[in-house]
This record gives sequence, C-alpha cells and structure tokens, in this order.
Amino acid sequence: MEINPTTPAPSGDPALVRDVKKRRTFAIISHPDAGKTTLTEKLLLFGGAIQMAGTVKARKSGRYATSDWMEVERERGISVASSVMQFSHGDCVFNLLDTPGHKDFSEDTYRVLTAVDAAIMVVDAAKGVEEQTIKLLEVCRLRDTPIITFINKMDREVREPLELLDEIESILKIHCAPVTWPIGMGKRFQGVYHLLNNEILRFKAGEENANQQFESLQGLGEAALKERFPLEADTLLSEIELVRGAGDSFDLDAFLQGKQSPVFFGSGINNFGVREVLHALADWAPPPQPREAVERVVLPAEPKFTGFVFKIQANMDPQHRDRIAFFRVCSGRYSPNMKVRHRRTGKDMKIANAVVFMANERTRMDDAVAGDIIGIHNHGQLHIGDTLTEGEALQYKGIPYFAPELFSRPRLRDPLRAKQLNKGLLELGEEGAVQVFEPFTDNTLLIGAVGQLQFEVVAHRLKTEYGVDASFENAGIYTARWVTSPDAQHLAEFTKSNTLKLAKDVDGNLVYLADTRVNLMLAQERWPKIAFHDTREHGQLLNSA
Repeated sequence: MEINPTTPAPSGDPALVRDVKKRRTFAIISHPDAGKTTLTEKLLLFGGAIQMAGTVKARKSGRYATSDWMEVERERGISVASSVMQFSHGDCVFNLLDTPGHKDFSEDTYRVLTAVDAAIMVVDAAKGVEEQTIKLLEVCRLRDTPIITFINKMDREVREPLELLDEIESILKIHCAPVTWPIGMGKRFQGVYHLLNNEILRFKAGEENANQQFESLQGLGEAALKERFPLEADTLLSEIELVRGAGDSFDLDAFLQGKQSPVFFGSGINNFGVREVLHALADWAPPPQPREAVERVVLPAEPKFTGFVFKIQANMDPQHRDRIAFFRVCSGRYSPNMKVRHRRTGKDMKIANAVVFMANERTRMDDAVAGDIIGIHNHGQLHIGDTLTEGEALQYKGIPYFAPELFSRPRLRDPLRAKQLNKGLLELGEEGAVQVFEPFTDNTLLIGAVGQLQFEVVAHRLKTEYGVDASFENAGIYTARWVTSPDAQHLAEFTKSNTLKLAKDVDGNLVYLADTRVNLMLAQERWPKIAFHDTREHGQLLNSA
C-alpha cells in the first residue's frame, strides 16, 4: 500500500483522523556509545517532557538517563531494556521508543522496531558506521522504515563529513541528503549551515535546558562568512558547493519510502542539532501507517480498535510484582474498560486502567489512537505477538523469534528455591529477556540468548526481583531449530526417535536442540519431511506433536 504522509486513512470520524494524523511513533537506533540515550534525553528536554536531562555516566551525581530505569542499567551505565516515552510538542504527539544499543539485546530491539513508523539513526562522527548500526538498519529496511540520520559528537575531533556520508551510503546502501552542514569540528566547531533554510546556526556550548537559544545568522553572503569564520569559510563554501552539486537534495517521497535519509550534524550532549531533528520528525516523519495482518491490511483511522503486544516487562514496579504488556495501537480508539477479543485464545477480555509511560513512571491512559503505545496490566494471559481486536478476528504479522546463539542451564545455590527459579525464568521468558525451553527428558529449564550479557542481566534480575541466587553454566548446545511437518505421523516418529534432543518453547512449540553443526545437518538429511526453522513469529503455535 502506498504511503500518504498527510492522510492516515478515510474514516467516518473526523476527530479520529485528526488525532491519528498528529502521532509520530519512532525509535532511536545506534551502535553502543554513539549517543543514543543522550539524544533520547535531549528530545524529551526539548519536547518539554523533562526539565533537566540525565546522563548515563552520572552515577556520582545521582542523575541517570530517564530511559534507563532498571537498577542494572544504572549500575552499568548502559541501556539493556527498551523503554517508551510519550510527549507532546507543537501540534504533534510523539511516542519515543528507546532501545538497547548493546548487541546482546538485539532481539528486544528488533521487536521494538516492528512497532514504529520512523527511526532516528545516531552515528558517532569519530567512528562512523559500526556493526550494530548495520544490523539495525537492515531490520528497518525490512519494512522500509523512514530514517533520519543524526551525526553526533561534532564538538570533538572527528572524521571529515564528506567521508562519513560516503561511508553511510556505501555500507548502509541508503542515499544521504544533508540538511545541515558542519562548520569546523572539535574546539573549532562553530555550528552548522542549514542547506534548506539558507541560514547558519551558531554553536555555543551551554547549559542543559530547552530554552537555550542559538544565534541564527540568516542569509550571510560569502564576504560576511569569511569575516565571521576566517578559518572555516573557504572549506565550508567549497563543501556546500560540492554537496549541492553532486549530492542528493532532500526528497520527501524518497525519505518516506526508506530510500533516502536526511542528515543532521550536531552535538547531543550540548543540545546542538536536537531541535532541528525534532522539527524534522514533526514535519517529515509519517503518521501511523497501514499494518499488515494475516487476513488483510488494516488502516490506522478505521473505527474498530486493534493492535498488538510487542514487549512484556516484568516487575517495572518491584513493590507490586507487576507485568506490563507494551501494546501498539494500530487502529481505532482506546477507552477505559473497553472489551476486546484476544485473538490467540479466542476469549474476550477487558482492558482496565491502561497506562502511558515516561520510562518507569506511568499515568492512567484515558484515550489512545493508532500510533500510541499503551501499557496493559498483564497476569500471564498476554504474550509477545498477541493481537487484540474490537470484534474482527485479526492476527498482526512480523514479530520474530530468532534461534538463540548461546545456551545455558541455571544452577541454584539454594535448591529450595527451585519453584521461585522456574517462576522467574518463565516470566522473563514471556517478557523476551531470554528464551526458555523445557527439555523432554530434563526437569531443568534451558535458557537461550543472543549474547552473554543477557545471562548476566537475568541472573541479576532473578536475585533482585525474585530473591533467587543462581548461576548459569554452558549447556553444550550449538543451536536450536523449531520443527514442523505437514505429515503428523512422520512428526510423531521424529519426536519418538529424538526425545533426548527435543524441548518445548514458552508457547508449546517443538524445538530440536543440536549439539553440533554436523548433528543438525545429519538430522535434516535423515528426516527430509521435517522442516527446521531458525525463526518463528511470536505468539505463533506451530504444529508440534
């Protein structure tokens, strides 16, 4: 379906169309330490959602990033869980989804990216394109997500801007359209030239507040430029001429199709360039878009309420031992205590006291439309990938599980805590912090993860949230594959012959655990009617035996 940047969809409710059109739902992606969490804080600051920005490094001062709310995040100074923040600015309502930058938590990030309509890509101007940025952009490209690029840390000694643009285009395969262009770098960083507005925004390192004003030098001629910036003017003029002559000019349609990225230069830590990125989101980023379900495409301003769960977070409030399902509204309007159909179970349920987030702080949500992220109190009935609808039987697509790369078995220091261990692991598995498997021939749960740090975080959370002291030891497994077959008898024979190597996942699907690559290849040759899958969609019940 072709994207229309201004009209969500035809609808009989003008108020619904108006409200949907105001929404901007986006994520921030980057490699670790590129400045993603800092930019998150500054967008909240400029959007008026907070009064003072935190910093992920400021443990001694007692100030932490708003989006880093878990204790383990504050201890380590990294983001390990996605967080959701809503704020209003101008005529727009923004839903900002902050994601972990660390590669060990990439599966959580992948899920979040299924719930957004646009993304900001943060690039460290000294390091350029890095590994995790490449992977995340590939995920965005699966849905042609529009990307705004923010090249950060220009107040440091960094690489040449032309070199950075060339690297982004050659490695990420996306056309760059510079909107602002840097004047100097490091201690000589003077500001940026706005190519569309023909103005210079003068940089001055200042306080962390949203009222900081930057000197705008409108329409300076060549002589005035050389007078103001005697050391940088010649380079600036030649680079601008080159960019305008050889580079791509900004094309809104190409941006909305995910083929071109507008590029901004700045310094997040100094608030510089953040306002321009916020304006670009408001002016250019698309409102909520049509969503593909198994049955049909759903338009955002359809009157019937629909949406899907893309994340579950346990114990956001440790005092109440709660679980919150993060739910992306895809159509219609939420109202308190509304009744919906739970597609996976076929049962009706009532959404009572849904909440809206500011990191771990929450307030009651009385109204939400397509694009909004609401939190639903979850007592185990909702899983990642579940669809809720107002009547029609729909199932939204595209929220994947990936085969884990690392496997461990938990070992309790106190054997009497086995019940609490299993409860904690199953809840963390439903949340998506790790994948949990129940082997056919072993009562000990098996834990699968993408990165080693996931095990450390799970051990930390088991101890702090469930009172369970556990360690993890290597399980000696090479990989896992979900198995299916259209031939029920053949699947039953396979199950009987491979009992020692089989397990069930949290949704009850059959999983084959291979201890070596050769073992997996032999199984595939020996059982040609069995399909071995390295991915499956969340909430999907396969034809397990």
